[in-house]
Amino acid sequence: MAGDERHPQPPPQGRRGPRRDPGRGARRGRRTPLAGAGPDTRAGSRSSRIPTPLPAETALPTSAPGQVDAALPTREHPFRGSPAERWADGADAIELPEAKAVAGLTEADVELALRNTKEFLVASNLDPAVLRGEQPERALDLLEPKQSALLSELRRALREPTRKNDPLRLFTRFDPDEVRLAGDVIKVRGHMTFAASRPGELKVHADYTFVYPLVRAHGDGDQVARTIVRRDLTLTMADPGRWAATKGKLLPESYTADYANSDCDAHDGYLHPAFPDELQGPAPTGPAEDPYDRSRPLTDGERDVEVCGVAMRT
Repeated sequence: MAGDERHPQPPPQGRRGPRRDPGRGARRGRRTPLAGAGPDTRAGSRSSRIPTPLPAETALPTSAPGQVDAALPTREHPFRGSPAERWADGADAIELPEAKAVAGLTEADVELALRNTKEFLVASNLDPAVLRGEQPERALDLLEPKQSALLSELRRALREPTRKNDPLRLFTRFDPDEVRLAGDVIKVRGHMTFAASRPGELKVHADYTFVYPLVRAHGDGDQVARTIVRRDLTLTMADPGRWAATKGKLLPESYTADYANSDCDAHDGYLHPAFPDELQGPAPTGPAEDPYDRSRPLTDGERDVEVCGVAMRT
């Protein structure tokens, strides 16, 4: 799935204006490891210590978070045994950098682009209705309406998802007949930056990891599964006076997603987590990675985003 091109307004005196490169989308799915590599399920392994919150992230860390007290998550404590216990909650975790004028855009323009980028992240990854499989209308409304081909492609992906045209590349959705959130807290960590692009155009880069605690949709069992989604995306906003653009609307230039604990072979537009009692059968294959490790960018050229690997922990 690729972003469309945004063309400049017709330049005066016959001069040719710049063209934008098309965007790109990629996905990577991973199942959890077999039992024994996850939280300690032994009695007495739970800790009542309240973890110290982490300061906000302003750049990629230099290493993965250390091991935490091994414990099995429950409905009451869905982030127990996870480094995400120390992360901020939901939209509050998405902090905006200080805006300043760049690329011929005013400070107010930059602030608008940052606010709308945050709103897009929230509408795509934190909206309860979207998480339970409904249409991400607010997120779509934030995108450039002049890019009709891109919007049509995204709507087709939501309506008729396929391996190549997968809505999960931009939107987090679960099958409501299978799972639901364990509570109303989603842990989030990441940071946002911005930079000048071409004259009259701003790039906003966002790199965030979302941790979703889930229980089965039916029944009242205490088992909790966690699915972890990391998103790296670059959105652009352009000056309508210089480009064929709509004020405040965003154009996805590039977007990459990585999922831990989701069925790699499912391409129905939903994430499908495995619960601890389902981690049976043959040992998973593929590269093992820590989904909490934010020290390497998703856009690292050594990563194969099409390979289904193994999550070292959830």
